[in-house]
Amino acid sequence: MSSALLTHSSCGFASRRCTRSVAPTPAQPRCSQVASFEGMRSVGAVHKCARTPLRMQRRTALRASRNTPVIEAKQFKVALLGAAGGIGQPLALLLKMNKLVSELALYDVANVVGVAADLSHCNTPVKVTGYGKDDLATALKDADLVVIPAGVPRKPGMTRDDLFNINAGIVKTLVEGIAKHAPHAILNIISNPVNSTVPIAAEVLKAAGVYDKKKLMGVTTLDVVRANTFVAEAKGLDMKDVDVPVVGGHAGTTILPLLSQATPKVEFSDEEAAKMTDKIQNAGTEVVEAKAGAGSATLSMAYAAARMAESVLLGLDGKDDIYECAYVESSVTKLPFFASKVKLGEGGVEEVRDLGELSTVEQKGVDELMSVLEGNIKKGVEFAQTPNNEKL
Repeated sequence: MSSALLTHSSCGFASRRCTRSVAPTPAQPRCSQVASFEGMRSVGAVHKCARTPLRMQRRTALRASRNTPVIEAKQFKVALLGAAGGIGQPLALLLKMNKLVSELALYDVANVVGVAADLSHCNTPVKVTGYGKDDLATALKDADLVVIPAGVPRKPGMTRDDLFNINAGIVKTLVEGIAKHAPHAILNIISNPVNSTVPIAAEVLKAAGVYDKKKLMGVTTLDVVRANTFVAEAKGLDMKDVDVPVVGGHAGTTILPLLSQATPKVEFSDEEAAKMTDKIQNAGTEVVEAKAGAGSATLSMAYAAARMAESVLLGLDGKDDIYECAYVESSVTKLPFFASKVKLGEGGVEEVRDLGELSTVEQKGVDELMSVLEGNIKKGVEFAQTPNNEKL
């Protein structure tokens, strides 16, 4: 971790000025800073995924400007494992543009040196280095955040569970390396099936004696990004004004958008809510089929993962009121892992919010997803506890 100077700016790549969707109060000042991603901004005075009012300020300025005041900010090393893949490359580019990142370590089993060379030509101050299959330990050394998009993508007709036997082994191997070489880093897992790979990671870290539930997160941000986009389009809203909590898991019917808790408040009939929920749940399959065997959701996933990484880094930097939905160890339900709104801070996940008041349809959705998600978790735990990664 290092210290650097950041400047405030109201222009530049992906920056948006924050405004409120409700009138500010003295306790909830209007945000006049910028955020890097649509939707990463103030989303209203009351967030109903929690039972108490939250101030949702995005206190950051990530684009440089010569004419505006400077502020002190920390910078961090990020290790990206699977950096040469379909998600890894665009995600690496977005991280190269993040002013909270001082060093970006790109790791993959092939072609990563070329990716690093290409990316290093971008004129941002982030140091980029590529590491091949024998250099995992060096890539992980002193990392503050490790992001794992490694694994094979879905193809038409495949579900996330079809990826399990390949990606589960990849994640297990990588997390064994993290446990040894970066045991204190925060870990963001993208590799599918997230419902299972996060429990795998937890078991590996427990076996190594370095598990910290606050530092292990499954990235479900793409579900939130999609929900925000689809609801904004359906209701004619500005996308940066919309925030829809998405809870449960990160596959099919385990993805449950809480439309009744959307900010700003929107109305859906039961039929409309069912159609919107189905659209969000099956958005990944839509992309897989549209790409016709050429890959899965890579660009939108990279965008969502960069948003989640930025939120983690903002938390590490000591910024207040940083909230995202993430798949984490949780006591919100009877299951050991569940996606819900979490508060991020210097130690990782500082607080896991409860589900708040659910509509009848949403409560039914929670009830129905439990058995599926329980099976996904069990599958991951059993895989991690099976010697030599034998196929279950």
